[in-house]
Amino acid sequence: MLEDIQVLCHSSIKISKEKVIYIDPFRIDKNYNDADIIFITHDHYDHYSEEDIDKIKKQDAVIVAPEELLTKLLRKGFRQDYIVTVEPNHKYMVESIEFTTVPAYNTNKQFHPKENGWIGYIIEIKGTKYYIAGDTDVTEENKQIKCDVAFVPVGGTYTMDFKEAAYLVNEIEPKVAVPIHYGSVVGTNQDAIDFSKLLNPKIECKILMK
Repeated sequence: MLEDIQVLCHSSIKISKEKVIYIDPFRIDKNYNDADIIFITHDHYDHYSEEDIDKIKKQDAVIVAPEELLTKLLRKGFRQDYIVTVEPNHKYMVESIEFTTVPAYNTNKQFHPKENGWIGYIIEIKGTKYYIAGDTDVTEENKQIKCDVAFVPVGGTYTMDFKEAAYLVNEIEPKVAVPIHYGSVVGTNQDAIDFSKLLNPKIECKILMK
């Protein structure tokens, strides 16, 4: 399920399967310009980075992002028909890829208010459901998620910490869990290791960040 999937840095994920998909590209090391679809979870600099989008987007790349980013994307030069604006709790299809949006927000801090409409994604590829949580705490919505692979933030401060992330993963019981959102802006490699130790033994933890 994780073949051809990379965690590049922080919360930046690349999926090279039916399409080349990036989620929240950040600190991309060189120009690849191979993205078919770019998913953005929200408007913070470490998730919506125009410099990094330039390094990955092909000329006809589609970008999927919360509604509030539409003006920035148009100003950036994306054509309207290559922008898909999304809101929480909806299903969509883009370039034959089905996905669902999940609310992503803080419950005990103010960095990611629920009313902003920021999101995580459940992306289905070849029958496998990948949940990319975005910047979130444990919520009533994400405790209901059904997925095969869960990418969850573990770095704390702005999101859930490794203990809360492990609690969420043990609740939703994916086959595989992948820690993200640590190691650069916030959190350490130890957070990923500690997260892995708290998981139910039947859930495989894969630490993909180099």
